[in-house]
Amino acid sequence: MIGRITGILAAKQPPQVLVDVNGVGYEIDVPMSTFYNLPAIGEKVSLLTHLAIREDAHLLYGFGSEAERAAFRELLKVSGIGAKTALSVLSGLSVNDLSAAIAAQEVGRLVKVPGIGKKTAERLLLELKGKPVFAGAVAGSAVAAPSDDVRQALLALGYNEREAAEAIRQLPADLGVGEAIRQALRGLSKA
Repeated sequence: MIGRITGILAAKQPPQVLVDVNGVGYEIDVPMSTFYNLPAIGEKVSLLTHLAIREDAHLLYGFGSEAERAAFRELLKVSGIGAKTALSVLSGLSVNDLSAAIAAQEVGRLVKVPGIGKKTAERLLLELKGKPVFAGAVAGSAVAAPSDDVRQALLALGYNEREAAEAIRQLPADLGVGEAIRQALRGLSKA
């Protein structure tokens, strides 16, 4: 499996880019959200990738962030959604917008994406609801709060909701997620 490609950006033709890695050119399809953030041709680029092996082709898809790649992989799991449609969804909506649409069950947002009809949008909303990749956004907010990440980490480590909430309440507001988790664990170990 090819997980990341780092090399020189040799060409850009939406939605495909060509990345030269030591003389080997990799054709990679990317969503427009990644395409717009690419450096100029001739500069170094690094993309997270997803390799799809089919009977007639080996296809490489590239993403600027882990969130985009994870969303792409979840979209592929939905029946009737292929790689082209998944790229189209991520080109039309950011991961945060898609998460908010899923949380609010907004069919209208998804049908604006080319290639997505009402039935497909309804199936996407139904099958993606509750998936961890999209669970961080709350309708109306674009980004999950750092305390949500800390809470999830504490719950994953076996603490209950009450313990996690109490530990988060005692943290200073300006901490990064990593440091907040460390301090919360220190606080919980003293209790």
